[in-house]
Parts: sequence; C-alpha cells; structure tokens
Amino acid sequence: MRRLAFVMLMAAPLPALAAPVQVTRFTTPEITARQGHDAVAVVSVGGGPTADPQSLADQPWLMAVQREVAGLGFGAATPGAADLVAEVQVSREAQVRGGGNGPVSLGVGGSTGGWHSGVGLGLGFNIGGGPRRVDATFLRVVLRDRVSGQPLWEGRAENAEKTGSAAASADVLAPRMAHALFAGFPGKSGDTISVK
Repeated sequence: MRRLAFVMLMAAPLPALAAPVQVTRFTTPEITARQGHDAVAVVSVGGGPTADPQSLADQPWLMAVQREVAGLGFGAATPGAADLVAEVQVSREAQVRGGGNGPVSLGVGGSTGGWHSGVGLGLGFNIGGGPRRVDATFLRVVLRDRVSGQPLWEGRAENAEKTGSAAASADVLAPRMAHALFAGFPGKSGDTISVK
C-alpha cells in the first residue's frame, strides 16, 4: 500500500515554476559614466504591445522599465528634455515546444518455465511531457543619447511561460523581465545570462 501511495504521489502534477529569463546585453563604457547623472525618458518603439504609450496594455512594460532605470540612479524626464532615451520594444508569440513520447508509459514483461514464472508491470513517467503551448515574450531596451541618437546600452530578454498561466501575464512578467534585464547593470557586453 505504501508503494502505491508513493507512485500516486510521484504521478501528481508538480506546481509550475516560473521559467528563467535569458538576458543578453551590449554596453559601452560611456553609459557607466552617465549613470547617476543623466535623466531618462522611457518611450515605446516599433510594433507589439508597446506600440501605443497611452494604451493600458503597454503600461506594465513601460512602468517596469522606468522603475528599473530609476533604481539605477537615473532621473526621469520628458522625451524632449531627457539626456537619454530608453526605447522599449516588446513582442509576444505563441509557440509549441517539446514533443516525443507522452507523459506516461506502461510496460508489461513476463517469464515462464523452470521452477519460477512471473509477470512484471512497469510504469514510467516522462517528466518532460509532450508538446506544450507557451507564450514566448521578448523585451528589448536600448538606451540612446537623445541628441546624437547614439546607442550606449542595449539589453534583450527572453522568457517562455505556459500559455494561460499567471506567470505569462504582463502584470507579472513585465517587472520580472525588466528586473532581469537590468540586474548587474550594465553587465558584460555580449554575454548571455540566465536569471531566475
């Protein structure tokens, strides 16, 4: 009976954990010298959820980046008066990941003859499971000098969460991805890190 209870416990679904955020950054020495002195305007660029800075759907992303930039010691300013402009671009896409065998497999084996005969039953669990639907989210932020337009720092973050999960919502994901993107700012140029 204990063995059956253990097997049932192992078969129970595990609570979902948020997937790590993959982060890549590119930096120039100048950005470090300007940290703590310059004011930044956070603006949306390109398509995707941040196409309209007045949109309620865009606010979690713009506010999350603004919080992180302020936490680094940069001031806030309007686009026309800022020293630097933080261009925020977000894109999301539905993907199907994984594959292979199903999550549960059953095997039966047996032997006969001689003094002993027997039948064995095996139950295996594929922890990876089959194909699953995920929402892949990509966040890109470029810090540019407002006057020259020269990029001084760029960060890219990527995350994939199970479609429909709370972890995939913008209210949860925006602050998480923005925090991962700016963790250890400015970061080592060209390196990709994984942030939990």
